Amino acid sequence: MRTTRQRTAVLNALHRRADFTSAQELHEALEADGITIGLTTVYRTLHALDRSGQVDVVRERSGERLYRPRPADGHRHYLVCRDCGLSTEVEAGVVERWAEKVAEATGFAEVEHTVELTGVCDRCRRARPGSPALTDRHA
Repeated sequence: MRTTRQRTAVLNALHRRADFTSAQELHEALEADGITIGLTTVYRTLHALDRSGQVDVVRERSGERLYRPRPADGHRHYLVCRDCGLSTEVEAGVVERWAEKVAEATGFAEVEHTVELTGVCDRCRRARPGSPALTDRHA
């Protein structure tokens, strides 16, 4: 993948984000930093980064794709809060082994997979009306 000013700016902005982010949020952050870049260019760049394996992608409940830089040692699986977007990496070795076995059994190569886990984090769950206090759960 060719390095361009826009790709560098998008990657740098992604690395500054603490969690998964949408193309629109990333575009707003770039504009706030004084970087002139079109929203379409941000989408195209994120798509190219996804194809080249440089970002992990999850989908929000609405279907919007959210992006995060992929660690150098490979893709990860995450549990994402549907309310606040908090993401937690989860161990998914069993998924990786299953995908490898399916590839071997079918004769396919370059098999890719997507596993999306969503839920409601403890903080958001406790903030909901009628939720028991944290101390009530341990009583």
